[in-house]
Amino acid sequence: MYYGNIKKTDIADGLGVRVSLFVSGCTNHCRHCFQPETWDFHYGKPFTAETEEELIKALSPSYINGLSLLGGEPFEPDNQRALLPFVRRVRTAFPGKDVWCYTGFTLEKDLLAQDGRAHCEATGELLSLIDVLVDGRFEEEKKSVALKFRGSSNQRLIDLRATLKEGHIVLLDI
Repeated sequence: MYYGNIKKTDIADGLGVRVSLFVSGCTNHCRHCFQPETWDFHYGKPFTAETEEELIKALSPSYINGLSLLGGEPFEPDNQRALLPFVRRVRTAFPGKDVWCYTGFTLEKDLLAQDGRAHCEATGELLSLIDVLVDGRFEEEKKSVALKFRGSSNQRLIDLRATLKEGHIVLLDI
C-alpha cells in the first residue's frame, strides 16, 4: 500500500485533534474529488514499518483523540489488507482513542454484502475496529459547507460500533 499524506494534528477529519493517514488508490473516481491524485495506487510513498512507527509515535500524546483513515480509498481490498494489521496495533496500543474512516463505498451495499464491490476477507474485522464510518461517494450537487465532517449530504456519519451491535444503521449525532 502507498499513502499520499500524513497529518499529525488534524482537526478537520473527525472529532478532536487527530492523526490522519491518507492512503493511495481509489476506483470510485468521484466527480470533483478534492484529491484525484490519490486515485493512483502508487501515488506518494510506500506504507512501511517505519511509516507505522511514525504514526504510532504521532498517536501517543494525550491530546490526540484518535486516528482518521482517508484516501484515496481505505476500503479498496488491497488497502484493507494492509490497514488491518496496523489498525489492530493502534487499537491495542491506544484503547482509549477512536478510529474514524472515510469511504466512498456504502456500508450495506459495498462493505457488508458478501458480493459487495469492496468486500474481502479483511472487511469484517476492519469494520469491527472502526468507531465512526463516513460512507458514500462525494456528490457535487449535494455539496454543503454546513455539513460536519463530510462534503455532501448523501454521506453519512455512522456510529459503526452501535450499528454492528444493533444490526441497523445508527447515525452519529453531532
